[in-house]
Amino acid sequence: MLWSLLKILVFVALVALLAFGAGILMETAGGVQITVAGTEYTLGALQSVLALGLLVLGVWIFLKLLTLLIATLKFLNGDETAMSRYFDKGRERKGYQALSDGMMALASGEGRLALTKASKAARYLDNPELTDLLTAQAAEMAGDTHKAAEAYKRLLSNQTTRFVGVRGIMKQKLSEGDRDTALQLAEKALALRPKHEEVQDTLLQLQAQAEDWAGARKTLSTKLKSGTLPRDVFKRRDAVLALSASRGVIDEEATVAQREQAIEANRLSPDLVPAAAMAARAYLAQGKKRNAVKVLKKAWEAQPHPDLAHVFAEVEPEETPAQRVKRFDQLARLKPQDDETRLVMAELHIVAEDFPEARRALGDLVERAPDARVLTLMAAIEKGEGADNAVTQAWLARALTAPRGPQWLCSNCNHIHADWAPVCEHCTSFDTLSWQRPETPEVASATGVHMLPLITGAAAASNAASGAVVVQDIVDVDEIDASAEADKADDSAGSEEGGEAQAKAKA
Repeated sequence: MLWSLLKILVFVALVALLAFGAGILMETAGGVQITVAGTEYTLGALQSVLALGLLVLGVWIFLKLLTLLIATLKFLNGDETAMSRYFDKGRERKGYQALSDGMMALASGEGRLALTKASKAARYLDNPELTDLLTAQAAEMAGDTHKAAEAYKRLLSNQTTRFVGVRGIMKQKLSEGDRDTALQLAEKALALRPKHEEVQDTLLQLQAQAEDWAGARKTLSTKLKSGTLPRDVFKRRDAVLALSASRGVIDEEATVAQREQAIEANRLSPDLVPAAAMAARAYLAQGKKRNAVKVLKKAWEAQPHPDLAHVFAEVEPEETPAQRVKRFDQLARLKPQDDETRLVMAELHIVAEDFPEARRALGDLVERAPDARVLTLMAAIEKGEGADNAVTQAWLARALTAPRGPQWLCSNCNHIHADWAPVCEHCTSFDTLSWQRPETPEVASATGVHMLPLITGAAAASNAASGAVVVQDIVDVDEIDASAEADKADDSAGSEEGGEAQAKAKA
């Protein structure tokens, strides 16, 4: 109602303005004199303006008639579309104007307006490649997935727009969670545009999630050839895929191909911890201990890790604790100041019942990085050296509220994983897991707080911090609660069992 009233007011104002102007022109003296064939014509001011307007109108009509005459002559000379093109010029102008307005609305985030302009452009233009694309994008922005899917399907019929249609439907299937169909569409899209980086990344991620390691390696090679992936990143990710294909290599039924892939993964990326561990196991399965030790040493020099220590212990499973300490000294000399080196050597000395040496191996870790593993090892050392139960229990109480230390952390979503995996189980990102300490300490349920009285008594429980975590079963609590005068051999066995569980080095 208000808009109609406003239009009426504008119309009245224009009429009043024209009347006022005409009155001024009528009262204005002078005019225009025109001489034609000896006859002189004198026009007043108002008459001059009207004559000028009629002249402009006459010229416009003349040009229109001239273009119509030219189109008619072309039609008579055999150009069958000349007349239709003449009458369609106005429609094209309106159509392209609607198309332009729709693109502006789309860029402004006005999905409904863009969809309306796209429909108008489709009525005036015979150019479905443009109008269907605008319709699809506008419908997606407006939330009309059904209409968007119809527009993308129409784009499939044209060779020049087929890739756009396949990619659009692929993204819709991804948003719907239909990964199997999206994977097939991504393969078709990559066949149409092998150098399209977004499609390459999408296909690689879908293949990794579907555990199609052979297809993923092929896609990775395509990324390298097209120049969308640096060679060093390609080598690491190719190693990750080869490693993923060789999972289960420690099983008795592991094929020769799996073992070869594990070895190839280590060759492609020697510093990839899971690849080194699997390659070493593959060599051990073939009876090649020297090759296994060489692989583990190279990986340990790049990044010490508990899994590497575990496999290094499997090289000589029948050795005594003292022999194992001596053999592990090969790894310790590679990175003597690394935290993992200190922890592993401390655990091995605990197994060998050399508790003073275990304390020296830990060094300043208790003050510098007191995580659950370090504090529990200190409890085992104190227990082995015959300290009071209260001292041992105090270390365990601290361990309950301490962070767990380095873990497999996704760099994309910071999700913590118990074991390494090629794809993050939380955000499904590929090759984003790394061994590092979480930025913030873990917060577990209050169950740990209620467990404190069982270890340290009610007084210790009242001083415990909230949000405790349950530490690894490194030292048996029941043995710690036993009398300090209990059999020394049982105490040593408990310490030995704790050291083996943490170092994964069974004597």
